[in-house]
Amino acid sequence: MAEIPTAAISRLVTYLRILEHLELQDVSRTSSNDLAERAGVSAFQVRKDLAYFGRFGTRGMGYTVPILKRELVRVLGLNRSWNVVIVGMGRLGQAIANYPGASDYQFQYVGLFDVSPGVVGQQVRGLTVGHMTDLPEFTQLNPVDMGFLAVPPERAQDAAQALVDAGVKGILNFAPTVIQPRAAERPGLQDISDEWRGVIVENVDFLAGMKRLAFYILNPHLKDAPAPEEPA
Repeated sequence: MAEIPTAAISRLVTYLRILEHLELQDVSRTSSNDLAERAGVSAFQVRKDLAYFGRFGTRGMGYTVPILKRELVRVLGLNRSWNVVIVGMGRLGQAIANYPGASDYQFQYVGLFDVSPGVVGQQVRGLTVGHMTDLPEFTQLNPVDMGFLAVPPERAQDAAQALVDAGVKGILNFAPTVIQPRAAERPGLQDISDEWRGVIVENVDFLAGMKRLAFYILNPHLKDAPAPEEPA
């Protein structure tokens, strides 16, 4: 498989959301032009993004909505269950836990953790908030695929390390700071420690998004334009 840009995966998520909306409207077929208009990109970009993963449509007839939706669900790995723990059960952590729709995509919250005595022991969505010291034993008894970090920035690195030490391979970081993999004791082979190999970190930084938004409101001509149409 060719190297796939991160932006292409983000667009697949957008295409899937559009297809779900079309399905709710009982629309059975769509086209790259229609998807492009709804997604704010070019038809060429839609075709290019989908081509990374195979051939899903028929030339001149477009795409069957349920079939393309099913294929994107498969490509994105949303046809299986993903067990998630949330670390940091303050206001943000509780908002994430209560955000509707996660279970629709097979994301199941299986554990909640914090270090505050005032939070540990509380019930959130039928789960009891545990202490971070319980995390290693919890992951030994329960498979965990992802950890969401909703902790203050000064605690994010230690919390991320605790997740990695517990064998969690995917981290969604809501703290406004950069998570640094632990360095290897001996240089070489990407210079990171063994437990960090294969760990994926995604950052969700609301403040960074607001800063970008402020810049582009003042400089709209500098915002990336849609890719040009495929030449004839």
